[in-house]
Amino acid sequence: MSETQQAFYFLSVALAIGLMIGLERGWEEREAEEGGRIAGVRTYGLIGLLGGVASLLTEQLGSLVLGLVFLGLAGMLTVAYVVNMRKGKDVGITSLIAALLTFFLGALAASGEIAIAAASAVVATMLLSYKPLLHRWVSHLEGNELRAGIKLLLISVVLLPIFPNQGYGPWQALNPYTIWWMVVLVATISFVGYFAIKIGGAKRGSLFTGLFSGLASSTALTLHFSRLSRYRDGAMASILAMGVLLACGTMFPRMLLVASLINPDLFKLLLVPAAVMALICYLPALCYWRLASHKKAVASVPLKNPLELTTALSFGLLLAIVMLLGKALQNWFGEAGVLALSAASGVADVDAITLSLARMSQDDLAVQIAVTGIIIAASVNNLIKSGMATFIGGRQIGIRVGLPLSGSVMGGGIAVWLWVW
Repeated sequence: MSETQQAFYFLSVALAIGLMIGLERGWEEREAEEGGRIAGVRTYGLIGLLGGVASLLTEQLGSLVLGLVFLGLAGMLTVAYVVNMRKGKDVGITSLIAALLTFFLGALAASGEIAIAAASAVVATMLLSYKPLLHRWVSHLEGNELRAGIKLLLISVVLLPIFPNQGYGPWQALNPYTIWWMVVLVATISFVGYFAIKIGGAKRGSLFTGLFSGLASSTALTLHFSRLSRYRDGAMASILAMGVLLACGTMFPRMLLVASLINPDLFKLLLVPAAVMALICYLPALCYWRLASHKKAVASVPLKNPLELTTALSFGLLLAIVMLLGKALQNWFGEAGVLALSAASGVADVDAITLSLARMSQDDLAVQIAVTGIIIAASVNNLIKSGMATFIGGRQIGIRVGLPLSGSVMGGGIAVWLWVW
């Protein structure tokens, strides 16, 4: 491609970027009267082309040209904005910013960064077109949810880079950066699960609620639905049991995802046992859905914000203890100590031992032992939830939940024996 052809190509992309953003702006302001907008489709196209031409001129006249052209454009657009405001026309500042961005994206495209300029233009157009949706989200956002999002940014963007990425303590088992990164990972999954449940709402029934509660806390859902079962009639037991099994089944894909993010080598060995245990939970849930009456609604799950800093710090402390004990038991008792710790950890939590074993498998712990320990922890956790459903919810939901969860424990054990070992 000759220099002339390349220049025409760059300018064509710059023009296309301007036309794309201008098309969105023109459609958004289609009801405005003539002269009531800062710029239309043609103007945005010309602004993008102007940025491209100014960028090409910098090769001969220097980078000062680009700055001067931008200042002239910014001044002209600002004057148009002020004039419209004095006439009482609410044109908004978004179009002004979009026009300035179009100029720079056109200049970026003409400089040869086609992919970056085009991708940025697409993202900018999406943000502009999703104005009603974004405003609706903001209007429905609660104060504690906004603070939770800020806390998530605090623990991930601000605090995470501060922690040193090296081992401390006995056997160099405690890595502050790794511990906090795992806290961020679990907090992010819980945050996504929280909003998934909120967006779905109780109107979609226990199907959606149970499925997405597995991202946040299957134990919390088991406790709540078991309590509901005690105060509802027998017809509700199947629907509530379905929700519990869906949440418990969703725990296994989450477990597989978390472990694989830490150590991708775990994915192949953990996939089959996790899939078997998840299917044994999902299939009875599907049967309950088909057999149960759908006329009655299931109460919504009371969710608390999962991103309180005290909760994150508690998880970090628990994770550090589990990592230290795992290293100690491995050194003292070998592989048997790690498996014993897995069983004990599964009583309260699966994420901590999953993250710890995945981390240890990157060093000197055999991958087979890590997978076996993760499945043992998940099996113990399922048995605990089975007992919880029986003792809190009663016999009706206890049988419906207990048998599949016990079956998943057996299926997981067989899968580990045949697939892993």
